Amino acid sequence: MAIMYMGSTQPGRRTILGFDIGGTKTACVEGMLDGRILQRTEMETRAAMPFVATFPEIVGRAKAVMEEAARSGRCVGAMSVSIGGPLRIDEGFLLNPPHLPGWHQVPLKAHLMDAFPGLPVAVEHDGNAGALAEFHFGVGAKRQGLKHLVFLTFGTGIGAGFIVNGQILRGASDTAGEVGHWRLAEDGPPGFGKRGSWESFASGAGLVELAAQMYPARWSAATPIRAVVEAMLRDDPDALEVAKVAGHWMGRGLALLIDALNPQVIVFGSLGVALGERILGPAREVIAEEALPQAAAACDLTASVLGERIGDVAALMAALSDSGLRRWLEE
Repeated sequence: MAIMYMGSTQPGRRTILGFDIGGTKTACVEGMLDGRILQRTEMETRAAMPFVATFPEIVGRAKAVMEEAARSGRCVGAMSVSIGGPLRIDEGFLLNPPHLPGWHQVPLKAHLMDAFPGLPVAVEHDGNAGALAEFHFGVGAKRQGLKHLVFLTFGTGIGAGFIVNGQILRGASDTAGEVGHWRLAEDGPPGFGKRGSWESFASGAGLVELAAQMYPARWSAATPIRAVVEAMLRDDPDALEVAKVAGHWMGRGLALLIDALNPQVIVFGSLGVALGERILGPAREVIAEEALPQAAAACDLTASVLGERIGDVAALMAALSDSGLRRWLEE
């Protein structure tokens, strides 16, 4: 896909080159400290291929974005990555993200620093990055007094980011938010290493698995996620039944989050923006039955206020939430 120029900034102002790396697609953006996106390019992730086979294209996309920035009189001052885990965040080391099977045990930050010598690189879990993006530039910018937020990635996989008392929660081993691993049922579609996991019921990959189980004559496990989602957007009756079942399991997981963390708002990225109440409607019904009433009453469910921009803005947040990098960018 060609680079799209989307804005301008003052000549000489440092900008951020951000990557939003998902299981299906990878976006490379140039953005500013206020979350504005100046240009964007997108490529297929090809997640099952070995990382070493796809990394050269990632480098090429980044260089093209940097060259366009330079032609417009701007200087990219840092690189920022939003990517699913599990990973060691500060080290930028990918452990075994289930939606990126070819990217296991990958020192991503080190590879990027080698490819772009002298350019600072920051990496963040995509759930955390989405939470930070919504907290600073999305729902948090519109809602005074917001301190407790949960963000759900809801893309190819499902992960979460937690804002607690205004601060991101990473946990002791950087695995806070890996809620897709929760087992919600003793049996079910396979996902995140075990059957019956939340990710196996309520993620892009989970939608496909559910569709294949419920309507095997129409869909299979090899059906692209987009095909099932597009059928839901057409309000196809079979697809809506799949959405209803996924929404039920989404609600089961959300009820646990609401009881455990007592958030003021749960924000949905990616497919939550696209599918809306097709998923959230059934989820609300389950929350009303399962969650503590006072906790449920205090929590709003909403699709990302940033909408389709959520992944692009999240791609900037690893750099923007690093105080040292932010000072450097502001100089």
